[in-house]
Amino acid sequence: MQYRKDKKGNGLSVLGYGCMRFTRKGTGIDLAKAEREILCAIGHGVNYFDTAYIYPGSEAALGEILSRNHCREKVFLATKLPHYMIKSMEGVEKTFQEELRRLRTDHIDYYLMHMLTDVDTWEKLKKMGMEEWIASKKKSGAIRNIGFSYHGHTAMFKRLVDAYDWEFCQIQYNYMDEHSQAGREGLQYANKKGLPVIIMEPLRGGRLVSLLPKEAKRLFDGSCTPAGLAFRWLYDQPEVTCVLSGMNSIEMIEENVKTAEGALPGHFSKEDQDLVERVKEEVRKSVKVGCTGCGYCMPCPKGVDIPVTFRCYNEMYSETKGGARKEYLQCTAFRKNQSSASQCVGCGKCEAHCPQQIEIRKELKQAVRELETLPYKAARKGIALFRLW
Repeated sequence: MQYRKDKKGNGLSVLGYGCMRFTRKGTGIDLAKAEREILCAIGHGVNYFDTAYIYPGSEAALGEILSRNHCREKVFLATKLPHYMIKSMEGVEKTFQEELRRLRTDHIDYYLMHMLTDVDTWEKLKKMGMEEWIASKKKSGAIRNIGFSYHGHTAMFKRLVDAYDWEFCQIQYNYMDEHSQAGREGLQYANKKGLPVIIMEPLRGGRLVSLLPKEAKRLFDGSCTPAGLAFRWLYDQPEVTCVLSGMNSIEMIEENVKTAEGALPGHFSKEDQDLVERVKEEVRKSVKVGCTGCGYCMPCPKGVDIPVTFRCYNEMYSETKGGARKEYLQCTAFRKNQSSASQCVGCGKCEAHCPQQIEIRKELKQAVRELETLPYKAARKGIALFRLW
C-alpha cells in the first residue's frame, strides 16, 4: 500500500474506505459481511475510514467492528458534523458526543464540516461559536484534525479554503469532474495551501463503471478496467492524498488494493490519457448543453450557479436522473444563499461572456423544468424554513 503524508506527517493510505455503502440486510447493515470486508482492508494496509452522522447505521457498525477486533488504533477515523441540522452549540456538542459513542472512541482523527457549501454558512457557524468549540476539542485531543467536505464550484471552494486554518478537505473529483466541482484547479490550490485532499466519488457513485455508454465500454481491451483507469488517473496526481471507495465486496477491495499499490505519481502514460479523453468524448455525446464549466458566465446577479445547473442537467442524460437531481439539490438548495436556476430573471449578462455562445437563458428554463420537480421544490422550501426556524 502507498501512503501519503498529512500536515502532521501521518501516512494515510492512498486508498481509503468509504463507509456509506455497507451492504444492508433487512432494516440494518449486514454486520458480519461488513466486518469481513473491513478486516480484509485493514489487513491490506488501508488505514483511513470515512463515515458520517447521517449515514444510516454506519458509525455504529464501524465502531462495533473496530472495537471487538481491537483495531481502533490501527486506523484513522473520519466522520462529519451535520451542521445543517443543528441550530446551537449545545446541539453541536450533543451530536459530537453521540458520534463518539457510536464509534466507541474518545477521539476523531479527521472531523469534517459536512457539505460546507459556501462562506456565508461558515460565517454563520462562526457566529454560533464554532471556532471556539473546535479549539476546545483540539486542545483536549477529542478532534485531531479539522476539515470540511465540499460540493460546488471552484471559486467558492478556494474562498472556503482561505476562510479558516483547515487541516484537510474532501472534494468530489474524477476525470469527468476535472473542471467542475472544486476541480483540478481547486485540488492544486488546496495543495499549495498545505492541505491534504481526500477524494470522494472517484467513480461518480459507480457511474464511471456500470453506467458508461456502450461505446465507451468497448474502448477497454481487458488490460485495464474502467475502475482501474479512474483510480490510476487520480493516483497519478501527487496533490491527491487519499481516494475513498465505497467497497462492499472482498473482490472489490482486493482489486482496488492492487491498483493502489502500483499507481505512483507520474505513472500515467500518454496512452492512458488518450483513453481517458476517448471515454470522456463518448460520455459527452449524450450531454444536452455544451458547457465546459469555465465560469465566465459568473457571477449571476441573482445568484444562479449556472455551471452547476448545466452539469447536473447533462448528468440526467449521461448518467441517472435521480443521481443528477440529488446532486443538484445538494449544490443549490443546501447553500445559505440558494442558487437554483429558477432564480434567473433573464437579464442576459451571462450570455455576453460565454465563450461557447450557449443560449444560457433558454437552456436554464429547460433545466428548471427537468431538475426542479415537485420533490425538489418541497425540499428547497423545507431547507429554507428549517434554516430560519
